[in-house]
Amino acid sequence: MSGEKRKHINIDNMSDEELLSVRMCDLGLGIKDTWLENCVAQLYKELDEKGITIHPPCYVADEWLCPDGEPVIGIAFFLTHPRLRKLEQTMMLEIEGGDKKSCMQLLRHEAGHAINYAYRLHGRKKWREIFGEFSAEYGDRYKYRPYSKSFVRHLEDWYAQYHPDEDFAETFAVWLDPESDWEKKYKGWKALAKLKYVDKLMKEISDKKPKVAKGEKFWQASKLKTTLKTHYKRKKKLYEESYPDFHDMHLMKIFTDKEEDGKGEKAFKLIKHHRKDMLDEVALWTGEKKFIINRLLKDVIDRCRHLGLKTGKDKTGDILKVTTYVTTQIMNYIYTGKYRGKK
Repeated sequence: MSGEKRKHINIDNMSDEELLSVRMCDLGLGIKDTWLENCVAQLYKELDEKGITIHPPCYVADEWLCPDGEPVIGIAFFLTHPRLRKLEQTMMLEIEGGDKKSCMQLLRHEAGHAINYAYRLHGRKKWREIFGEFSAEYGDRYKYRPYSKSFVRHLEDWYAQYHPDEDFAETFAVWLDPESDWEKKYKGWKALAKLKYVDKLMKEISDKKPKVAKGEKFWQASKLKTTLKTHYKRKKKLYEESYPDFHDMHLMKIFTDKEEDGKGEKAFKLIKHHRKDMLDEVALWTGEKKFIINRLLKDVIDRCRHLGLKTGKDKTGDILKVTTYVTTQIMNYIYTGKYRGKK
């Protein structure tokens, strides 16, 4: 458990602008006496019930993480305080691990990494045969098969298919979850062999001391002198993409640049009005970050305004078409790392 001490700084009534000017290290954040304390306690209880004797230390970090090779778990700083959760929602449009269920999913996943690193499991020949080479490079994007039964389904984005290390962590998380009923749920799946291997492996190491007993707590919030403004600037830049200017030809198929009987509404205003609903729908079906989708919607709105596009008589149909278009472009990006260009 984190032993960090809170500093006496009251952020409850700060405006976003004031809060963004605060350095992360000055927030005095900790896990103790927050709702996260119960989540970590539950994680440790689940590990105990599975016969795993080590409890990976949890600490407050700038994001959710388990540093490469370090048997520790970093929990995103914004989860420690209601005001920071609100700021995260404003800046990124969603809160990763913001409720008990999703928080436990992430904790189990990161615990999988921590156990892997503590016992250096990825160095075993059998581990590599089942999950792949641990030394494989992480790509900026990854192609996945949504209906593959070779991988468990735990976190969004079919994350188990990203990298062998993530495959193991996801498999471990499903195995650890007391409510997963994995033997029944994954019956007939190739992923079941991975789950059975993890089950056998955890029983094997249960009475053994870890090869790496302690880990470095990298990106610890209490040591980061970065302001929240700089943090979010970097975070947004990580997700931002330069969208190609091929929206015009597609949008002109949906809308018109001429008013029908003088009743056409400006298309960009219609999209702006339904923006939140469209954002939620596309995020639900694609699993993509809301920030990415929102950027694409912004580009679509800007192009509609620039082209002076108008709606037709069927505004509901127009919104459905735009939602379908945005969903298609997001899925193209997820699968190929780029949007479909002009033909």
